[in-house]
Amino acid sequence: MNLLDFVPKNTSIIIKTSNLESLSNSISNSDFLNTISEASFSEKIEQKLKPISHLKSSNDLLICFSKEANDSLQYTVITKYSTDLFITDLLPNYTEEVLTYNNRSIIKSTLHNNTFYSVIIDSTFFASSSKTIVDDAFNFVNDDLELKKTYKTLSNDKTLSLILKSNTNFSPSLFIEDSVTSNRLSRFIAVDVDLNQNETYFNGITKATDSTESLINIFKKTTPQVNKLPSITPSNSDGFLSFTFDNFDIFKANLLKFNKKDSITNNTKLFNDIVEIGIIYEDKNRAIVLNSTDVIATKDALLAEETIADTYRGIDVYNFSKPVLFAKTFNPLIRYNDANLYCVLDDYFVFTNKIDMLQNIIANYQNKTTLNNTSNFKNAKEKLSDAASILQVMNATTLKTVLNKNIETSSNSVFKNYNTSAIQFIYDTNFAHVNGIIKKNKTRATVNSVSEELNIKLDKPLLNTPQFVKNHITKQKEIVVQDINNNLYLISNKGKILWKKQLKGAVLGKIKQIDIYKNGRLQLAFATPNRVYVLDRNGKEVKPFSLKFNDEITQPLAIFDYDNRKKYRLLVTQGKHVLMYDTKGKTVRGFTFKSANNDIISQPKHFRIGNKDYITIKTKNKLYILDRLGKTRVRPKQSHSYSNQAIFLYNNTFTTTTDLGDLISIDSKGNISSRNLNLSQNHYIESTSKTLVTQSENKLTIKNKTTELDFGEYSKPKIFYINNKIYVSTTDLQSHKTYLFDSQFKLLPNFPVYGNSNIDLDNIDKDKNLEFVTKGDNNAIILYQIN
Repeated sequence: MNLLDFVPKNTSIIIKTSNLESLSNSISNSDFLNTISEASFSEKIEQKLKPISHLKSSNDLLICFSKEANDSLQYTVITKYSTDLFITDLLPNYTEEVLTYNNRSIIKSTLHNNTFYSVIIDSTFFASSSKTIVDDAFNFVNDDLELKKTYKTLSNDKTLSLILKSNTNFSPSLFIEDSVTSNRLSRFIAVDVDLNQNETYFNGITKATDSTESLINIFKKTTPQVNKLPSITPSNSDGFLSFTFDNFDIFKANLLKFNKKDSITNNTKLFNDIVEIGIIYEDKNRAIVLNSTDVIATKDALLAEETIADTYRGIDVYNFSKPVLFAKTFNPLIRYNDANLYCVLDDYFVFTNKIDMLQNIIANYQNKTTLNNTSNFKNAKEKLSDAASILQVMNATTLKTVLNKNIETSSNSVFKNYNTSAIQFIYDTNFAHVNGIIKKNKTRATVNSVSEELNIKLDKPLLNTPQFVKNHITKQKEIVVQDINNNLYLISNKGKILWKKQLKGAVLGKIKQIDIYKNGRLQLAFATPNRVYVLDRNGKEVKPFSLKFNDEITQPLAIFDYDNRKKYRLLVTQGKHVLMYDTKGKTVRGFTFKSANNDIISQPKHFRIGNKDYITIKTKNKLYILDRLGKTRVRPKQSHSYSNQAIFLYNNTFTTTTDLGDLISIDSKGNISSRNLNLSQNHYIESTSKTLVTQSENKLTIKNKTTELDFGEYSKPKIFYINNKIYVSTTDLQSHKTYLFDSQFKLLPNFPVYGNSNIDLDNIDKDKNLEFVTKGDNNAIILYQIN
């Protein structure tokens, strides 16, 4: 038996997830769902579902919602059983008892004051908030073939997929118009959902078996047309509903079948050359729009309706004597029957009973301030098809109206930034494609401002500093970070947690990216105290990695690519010993250097000067400069007591500091120069080939220019070279302030900003603005954009 066999018969909504933990993270980071959760109804559901969060399923899991005869909402959880699925030993306030009757046993569990019932049937874990539903599971097998066919259209690897079953008493409403309900639209809607922090996308299909009972089938044997209603809908409207067809006669015949009528009594000549009909919403007012392919023929159909009622901005407004025509012809899509005025704007015929609404449409159309010209709609349109049988677009007000039909949202729920949400249905043979977007729109950023783009919360506090890594598919950047439970996360630049992987220890230093197979696909490479990992873009270990080590790894993994031919060498440091491996996990026999005179105190590095390679290794009192075989290439002519700061190639010299803060430079012949920089013992240095940055307590020096910052506890400064510009950052960890300077030591406008760690700075998406990521609260990542 498969999971679908156990779906209760009165189920209205099925949630499918391939990763329950990832789903939980996505929900907790979704601004839209968090806004909805303020509703008392949502809080009750959230409270009721709390026990599910303790399930540790690595298999597909279904969550089903249904209403019982007494109208109470119940949930059911179905997944493959495993011994570690539900560990209760350490759960506080957990109680259970075994109920035995009718030769069967079920477990009654109570957790967080919520009671649920569970049983294992044919290796399937079945749990529900309703004892009746569990009882029924012993005898009921769901044999709905259409449901099973619809289920197969869902993705196998999505964090969240949904099936909405419409012929139940808990069918969700998707439309502004009360007459267009999902239980009349079709029998099933199945979508895969992409949950990001500030946007939710979904796509899938809707399917109806009975051609006369389902509204979606009124588009049968018609071809969707380009929806042009956004070009006439004012940007200050509350939204619109558009429906299209290529042949009115076929569409009319389908509507007659749906409404179980033989004919439409009114003369429908007006619609013969119409390919799109729409409703524009403005508060409680409505306007009907006809999009004509033959304006002259449509005007001819209105010859008897040419009494001028008004003129506005050079456009004549006419009286219309048949306001009920639209409701009688297009029921249930249109119920509005008060339109007694109309005007003509190019290909569009606009009907309403409100002269001020008509004037608003005329003014916005002439001023080119229609919805089609707004950045919000243009952004939403990227996720939509140009041509759809049905397209509904909503602003924040109408979005909340639709949500209130399904759940009672709190009056405090703030949707004001959700200015453009949309859903469309594109009819195909016996089914329709579904696309949708609910997006939080950005407020227009002022020049030189710094805006917070994302604030992503993890389950546990962060262990290290978030950093950017490249997505080799999109060429954009993503975020990688680790929590205190050693879970490594990859997070998209939209705020979605793509995966989470448990590691054996904390990541040492910065994660690097390599291309083992030389095909452009990048892997993450790094070390923990007893492992060397190489992970692919899905978080899977690339064989033969990970490599295990008994002795502790004491420095970050050093990766060398001598000739930029992707023939990588991985250098592992263990105390004073080093081991070099190739990408097959085998020891490089030609590398002869095995041990330093003492513990190595900074990450080994590789430099190239001219056609020569140099590998640097530093202990407390000795600096080794080797060739690629591990033999001494440069022997420094003096020894020093070195700091733990890294070695840099600065002005073609190997540069570092002593523990007293002196700058030490060694040329390729071993000559040493020393300069007193007046650095304290606890200092930092960072360098490019021509720019040296030092930080000593609150004194930050860039290219010999020093400024005194406020007293505090500062992170190590970082240098970024982007678009031929130098940027330098540092963070005061005591006052939670992040600073960003240019190479002329000028603090960028609107800095410092809130931050609790070093930053990583880059252009992570398609626009020209730079972004940077830092720690926020102890379990949060903040992504900023510099505008």
